[in-house]
Amino acid sequence: MLVIGKEDLILFWRKMAFTVLLILFFIIPNPQVAQTKNNTETEKYEKRMELYKNIETVTNIPWYYIAAVDQYERNIREVRKDLPKPEGNTGIYFSPEKWSGMTNPNPEDQNPFSIQIFGGMGVDANGDGKANPKDDEDVLFTFAQYLLNYGTDEENIKIALWDYYKRDKTIGIIMGIAKLYKNYGTLDLYEKHFPLPLYSNYSYRNTWGDRRGWGGVRIHEGTDIFAGYGVNVYSTCYGIVEIKGWNRYGGWRIGIRDINNTYHYFAHLNGFAKDLKVGDIVEPGQLIGSVGSSGYGPPGTSGKFPPHLHYGMYKDNGRTEWSFNPFPHLKNWERETWKKLRKNKR
Repeated sequence: MLVIGKEDLILFWRKMAFTVLLILFFIIPNPQVAQTKNNTETEKYEKRMELYKNIETVTNIPWYYIAAVDQYERNIREVRKDLPKPEGNTGIYFSPEKWSGMTNPNPEDQNPFSIQIFGGMGVDANGDGKANPKDDEDVLFTFAQYLLNYGTDEENIKIALWDYYKRDKTIGIIMGIAKLYKNYGTLDLYEKHFPLPLYSNYSYRNTWGDRRGWGGVRIHEGTDIFAGYGVNVYSTCYGIVEIKGWNRYGGWRIGIRDINNTYHYFAHLNGFAKDLKVGDIVEPGQLIGSVGSSGYGPPGTSGKFPPHLHYGMYKDNGRTEWSFNPFPHLKNWERETWKKLRKNKR
């Protein structure tokens, strides 16, 4: 016999009341909501923003927190083989056990009532009678309901994220994405920029994976762009300054995290842009430092190799982080930056 305690009943009815509010919200037409008909990138962003704003209206959870979680999970699903690729507009993934309930005999259950009975997280947000883990509205509001159990302010959201992911780095990445979304008020933060001035005297080739020997045999995790001392170094992306300072391999270096969970690494610098600090927001083409030859020793070591920018890219998948070849990206950004320069001169 299934025995339901008093606390379980209270929690159940609280969740049911929340679901009713969501259903009423979606049933009442909103004339300001744009109808998306095509699947272009711009329309995807508009549809996602519409969903995030709906959540904010119903729950008082700032839209950029839900958007950041959604973007983070979309990123890890794109690079992980153990997770299904995102199919709809949203990226958050719930395992069948989380969605339907650990003890639910039907892992594909979409009945909101039985899901609640078995302690699942799934919610019917749009009143279609199903808590569908592939329905964008159901997925986002399910995660919003989870956050609501903790609160709507930043500190309580951090606690909720810790309890959910159990990983400090994940929380840092999500909060960084949220900071970018809040600052710019848009989801379209994908612009890139070549890291050096195009009119400067520079050269580079594909050196990713080459052998390196200082400090022990290892592979070269980046592309070296050779240029003169003091040549400007620019941010390649919208991102958050995650690291700034000395590393015995990279010398004076800066690490910037973008909204795709990609870490952009700028090493062997001669110096940093004035007032730039960890936690700052940077934009594509923003000055962050200058070319140097620092590294391969204690702080201040310089001149052990010709001046150049070591540029690396690393991807986080929610478990670990690895290097990948930045050379094709640099070539593409070089072309795109030239196009932007020519367009601006017209």
